[in-house]
Amino acid sequence: MRAVGTIVAALMLSACAAARDPFVSNASAVPSGDWRIERQVDRITGIPLSSAFTISKNSSNSLFPYALPVQLNLLCFKDQPIVRMVFNFKVGSNREATLGYRFDDKPGHEADARFLQDYKTVVIEDKPEVAQFVSELATSDVLYVRIRSLNSGRTTAEFRLNGAPAAIEAGYAGCPLSTDQRPRRRSAQAQ
Repeated sequence: MRAVGTIVAALMLSACAAARDPFVSNASAVPSGDWRIERQVDRITGIPLSSAFTISKNSSNSLFPYALPVQLNLLCFKDQPIVRMVFNFKVGSNREATLGYRFDDKPGHEADARFLQDYKTVVIEDKPEVAQFVSELATSDVLYVRIRSLNSGRTTAEFRLNGAPAAIEAGYAGCPLSTDQRPRRRSAQAQ
Protein backbone atom coordinates (compact mmCIF):
# COMPACT_ATOMS: atom_id res chain seq x y z
CA MET A 1 0.00 0.00 0.00
CA ARG A 2 2.86 2.35 0.82
CA ALA A 3 4.43 1.70 -2.58
CA VAL A 4 1.17 2.63 -4.34
CA GLY A 5 1.01 5.89 -2.35
CA THR A 6 4.60 6.72 -3.31
CA ILE A 7 3.89 6.04 -6.99
CA VAL A 8 0.74 8.18 -6.95
CA ALA A 9 2.62 11.04 -5.25
CA ALA A 10 5.44 10.80 -7.79
CA LEU A 11 2.98 10.87 -10.71
CA MET A 12 1.21 13.91 -9.26
CA LEU A 13 4.51 15.75 -8.85
CA SER A 14 5.60 14.90 -12.38
CA ALA A 15 2.25 16.14 -13.71
CA CYS A 16 2.81 19.44 -11.91
CA ALA A 17 6.28 19.73 -13.41
CA ALA A 18 4.96 18.93 -16.89
CA ALA A 19 2.33 21.66 -16.60
CA ARG A 20 4.91 24.35 -15.82
CA ASP A 21 5.14 26.89 -18.65
CA PRO A 22 8.64 26.94 -20.20
CA PHE A 23 8.51 30.76 -20.27
CA VAL A 24 8.93 30.90 -16.48
CA SER A 25 11.54 28.16 -16.34
CA ASN A 26 15.07 28.17 -17.70
CA ALA A 27 15.20 24.37 -17.87
CA SER A 28 15.38 24.46 -21.67
CA ALA A 29 18.46 26.71 -21.69
CA VAL A 30 21.33 25.40 -23.80
CA PRO A 31 24.84 25.27 -22.28
CA SER A 32 27.62 27.34 -23.84
CA GLY A 33 30.82 27.13 -21.81
CA ASP A 34 30.04 28.48 -18.34
CA TRP A 35 26.84 30.09 -19.66
CA ARG A 36 23.32 28.91 -20.42
CA ILE A 37 21.48 30.43 -23.37
CA GLU A 38 17.71 30.56 -23.30
CA ARG A 39 16.05 29.35 -26.50
CA GLN A 40 12.39 30.15 -25.89
CA VAL A 41 9.82 32.12 -27.84
CA ASP A 42 7.46 34.55 -26.11
CA ARG A 43 3.96 33.17 -26.68
CA ILE A 44 2.49 36.69 -26.70
CA THR A 45 4.83 38.43 -29.18
CA GLY A 46 6.23 35.40 -31.02
CA ILE A 47 9.71 36.88 -30.58
CA PRO A 48 12.58 34.73 -29.24
CA LEU A 49 13.77 35.67 -25.77
CA SER A 50 17.14 37.37 -25.62
CA SER A 51 18.76 36.04 -22.48
CA ALA A 52 21.89 34.25 -21.30
CA PHE A 53 23.01 33.55 -17.75
CA THR A 54 25.72 31.99 -15.66
CA ILE A 55 25.58 30.94 -12.03
CA SER A 56 28.48 31.09 -9.61
CA LYS A 57 28.71 29.38 -6.26
CA ASN A 58 31.60 31.66 -5.39
CA SER A 59 29.95 34.55 -3.54
CA SER A 60 30.55 35.88 -0.05
CA ASN A 61 28.86 38.34 2.27
CA SER A 62 30.27 39.74 5.51
CA LEU A 63 27.02 38.82 7.30
CA PHE A 64 26.92 35.14 6.18
CA PRO A 65 29.49 32.49 7.16
CA TYR A 66 29.05 30.46 3.95
CA ALA A 67 28.92 31.00 0.19
CA LEU A 68 25.62 31.21 -1.66
CA PRO A 69 24.97 31.10 -5.42
CA VAL A 70 24.61 34.24 -7.52
CA GLN A 71 23.35 34.61 -11.09
CA LEU A 72 24.71 36.94 -13.77
CA ASN A 73 22.23 37.55 -16.57
CA LEU A 74 22.57 39.32 -19.93
CA LEU A 75 19.18 40.20 -21.33
CA CYS A 76 16.88 42.57 -23.14
CA PHE A 77 14.18 44.21 -21.05
CA LYS A 78 11.75 46.63 -22.68
CA ASP A 79 14.00 46.61 -25.78
CA GLN A 80 17.02 47.75 -23.74
CA PRO A 81 20.22 45.81 -22.92
CA ILE A 82 20.53 44.99 -19.22
CA VAL A 83 23.16 43.33 -17.02
CA ARG A 84 21.46 41.77 -13.99
CA MET A 85 22.92 40.08 -10.92
CA VAL A 86 20.65 38.18 -8.55
CA PHE A 87 21.89 37.17 -5.09
CA ASN A 88 20.24 34.86 -2.53
CA PHE A 89 20.64 37.45 0.21
CA LYS A 90 20.21 41.19 0.59
CA VAL A 91 23.08 43.18 -0.91
CA GLY A 92 21.92 46.79 -0.62
CA SER A 93 19.70 49.57 -1.88
CA ASN A 94 20.06 52.60 -4.13
CA ARG A 95 20.63 55.02 -1.27
CA GLU A 96 23.34 53.13 0.58
CA ALA A 97 25.19 50.70 -1.68
CA THR A 98 27.69 50.76 -4.55
CA LEU A 99 28.68 48.18 -7.14
CA GLY A 100 32.20 47.77 -8.45
CA TYR A 101 33.57 45.16 -10.85
CA ARG A 102 36.79 44.08 -12.49
CA PHE A 103 37.54 41.74 -15.38
CA ASP A 104 40.78 39.74 -15.11
CA ASP A 105 43.65 42.16 -14.45
CA LYS A 106 42.01 45.09 -16.26
CA PRO A 107 41.25 48.32 -14.36
CA GLY A 108 38.17 48.10 -12.17
CA HIS A 109 35.02 50.21 -12.49
CA GLU A 110 32.39 51.68 -10.21
CA ALA A 111 29.11 51.14 -12.04
CA ASP A 112 26.08 53.37 -12.04
CA ALA A 113 23.90 50.45 -10.96
CA ARG A 114 20.36 50.27 -9.64
CA PHE A 115 19.38 48.04 -6.73
CA LEU A 116 15.85 46.67 -7.05
CA GLN A 117 13.25 46.66 -4.25
CA ASP A 118 13.98 43.08 -3.20
CA TYR A 119 17.47 44.33 -2.14
CA LYS A 120 18.90 41.15 -3.73
CA THR A 121 18.96 42.19 -7.39
CA VAL A 122 21.22 44.80 -8.96
CA VAL A 123 21.08 45.94 -12.60
CA ILE A 124 23.30 47.94 -14.91
CA GLU A 125 20.93 49.50 -17.42
CA ASP A 126 22.62 52.67 -18.68
CA LYS A 127 23.45 51.77 -22.30
CA PRO A 128 27.01 53.17 -22.31
CA GLU A 129 27.72 51.37 -19.00
CA VAL A 130 26.30 48.13 -20.39
CA ALA A 131 28.44 48.58 -23.53
CA GLN A 132 31.58 49.07 -21.42
CA PHE A 133 30.77 46.01 -19.28
CA VAL A 134 30.07 43.84 -22.34
CA SER A 135 33.17 44.98 -24.24
CA GLU A 136 35.38 43.77 -21.38
CA LEU A 137 33.27 40.67 -20.74
CA ALA A 138 33.79 39.50 -24.33
CA THR A 139 37.56 39.12 -23.89
CA SER A 140 37.85 38.09 -20.22
CA ASP A 141 38.08 34.87 -18.25
CA VAL A 142 36.97 36.04 -14.78
CA LEU A 143 34.62 38.71 -13.46
CA TYR A 144 35.01 39.88 -9.84
CA VAL A 145 32.11 41.88 -8.38
CA ARG A 146 32.14 43.86 -5.12
CA ILE A 147 29.17 45.55 -3.44
CA ARG A 148 29.62 47.84 -0.47
CA SER A 149 26.50 48.49 1.58
CA LEU A 150 25.94 50.36 4.83
CA ASN A 151 23.05 48.04 5.76
CA SER A 152 23.94 44.72 4.13
CA GLY A 153 27.70 44.54 4.65
CA ARG A 154 30.23 43.74 1.95
CA THR A 155 29.43 41.27 -0.82
CA THR A 156 31.70 39.71 -3.44
CA ALA A 157 31.14 37.29 -6.30
CA GLU A 158 33.42 35.75 -8.88
CA PHE A 159 32.23 34.38 -12.22
CA ARG A 160 34.02 32.19 -14.75
CA LEU A 161 33.26 33.49 -18.25
CA ASN A 162 34.10 30.72 -20.73
CA GLY A 163 31.69 31.07 -23.67
CA ALA A 164 30.96 34.77 -23.09
CA PRO A 165 30.91 35.83 -26.79
CA ALA A 166 28.05 33.41 -27.55
CA ALA A 167 26.24 34.53 -24.38
CA ILE A 168 26.59 38.19 -25.37
CA GLU A 169 25.27 37.49 -28.87
CA ALA A 170 22.28 35.54 -27.53
CA GLY A 171 21.60 37.83 -24.59
CA TYR A 172 21.40 40.97 -26.67
CA ALA A 173 20.03 39.57 -29.94
CA GLY A 174 16.76 41.47 -29.46
CA CYS A 175 18.36 44.76 -28.42
CA PRO A 176 21.89 44.98 -29.81
CA LEU A 177 24.30 47.48 -28.38
CA SER A 178 25.11 50.02 -31.05
CA THR A 179 28.75 50.03 -32.05
CA ASP A 180 28.89 53.81 -32.42
CA GLN A 181 28.32 54.50 -28.72
CA ARG A 182 31.36 55.29 -26.66
CA PRO A 183 31.19 53.76 -23.19
CA ARG A 184 32.04 56.02 -20.26
CA ARG A 185 35.32 55.17 -18.59
CA ARG A 186 35.34 55.41 -14.82
CA SER A 187 38.30 53.61 -13.43
CA ALA A 188 38.04 52.59 -9.77
CA GLN A 189 41.74 53.38 -9.40
CA ALA A 190 41.21 57.00 -10.48
CA GLN A 191 38.59 57.63 -7.79
